[in-house]
Amino acid sequence: MTPAYGLRRQLVVTLAVMALGIALLFLLGSYALYGLLTAYSPSSISYDLMPSPIEAAWMFATVLVALVLAVATAVKLSRRIVAPLNSVAESLRSIAGGDLSARAANAEPALGETAQLVRDFNGMAERLQHMAQERAFWNAAIAHELRTPVTILRGRLQGLTEGVFEPTPAQFQALLKNVEGLARLIEDLRLLGLKDSGHLELHLELADLAAEVRAVVQAYEPSLQAAGFAVALELQPGDALCDPVRIRQALLALLENALRHATPGPLRVRAWQEGEDWHLCVEDAGPGLEPAEAQRLFEAFQRGGSARPGAGSGLGLAVVQAIAQAHGGAAVWAASAPGGSAFSLRWPA
Repeated sequence: MTPAYGLRRQLVVTLAVMALGIALLFLLGSYALYGLLTAYSPSSISYDLMPSPIEAAWMFATVLVALVLAVATAVKLSRRIVAPLNSVAESLRSIAGGDLSARAANAEPALGETAQLVRDFNGMAERLQHMAQERAFWNAAIAHELRTPVTILRGRLQGLTEGVFEPTPAQFQALLKNVEGLARLIEDLRLLGLKDSGHLELHLELADLAAEVRAVVQAYEPSLQAAGFAVALELQPGDALCDPVRIRQALLALLENALRHATPGPLRVRAWQEGEDWHLCVEDAGPGLEPAEAQRLFEAFQRGGSARPGAGSGLGLAVVQAIAQAHGGAAVWAASAPGGSAFSLRWPA
């Protein structure tokens, strides 16, 4: 029974069977009645317009049986139709009252359209509950991530105002660093919000990908070298259709991820075209990750087990994934030898 015609077909079949049953009851019952009367009591047969008492009793009994059959059929069919609708209505009232765990129940056996309605409603309720849980998680995570830099800024500024700290260039540089971190966090949150709402716009152009990568690495290389990383570039020349600003942002997030989580040592940055895709990859020397753990790192506010204290907000790889998906591609993780990790994004050429 297909969902598009299940209820209609069930109604037609049920009414047709009921009508046929009532007709057969009258016809076969009448044949049986008059056969018995002809054989055993011919005088009980009325030949005028008024039925005999036996005929009147037969008519009344037949009508009564037909009514009972019709009511029983209607009650059974209506229960299979109305019960799921009542369940959906009750669940709607529960959800409107704030209980997002409410689910509708299906009748057994379920009819096509009512069963589909219940499934669609339960799917919608599950998505609403999941969205509410995600919103609560995001609110708590955002508040947690914003509280630390704001608290530091407030304490430093209050100390400067009260004369506890001396207003030196080093103090202002530390304040500026916290403001920059806060601005970066806000920009990451804005980008992820645009991506979730479908409003993350790209300004695509043909860009020299090797030159873009080299510029980002040169700007960030002093921080990497100070932490003990030796950067090696493997860049294939060629123009890639992309948003160069977003690609630079994604590469910067990958380099920061390596700086905060990877073991100091060789760090390889590669860019190449393979088939119909461009690839941009940052490979470190460890520590490695379990595949399940690595895939979760592309979700917002997720940090690996090797995360060091103060290892960032957990938004960097989520930003990389958002930028890759906006380009029609994806961000992926792969193990690299010996025991390292390779985080890369690819997008159609």
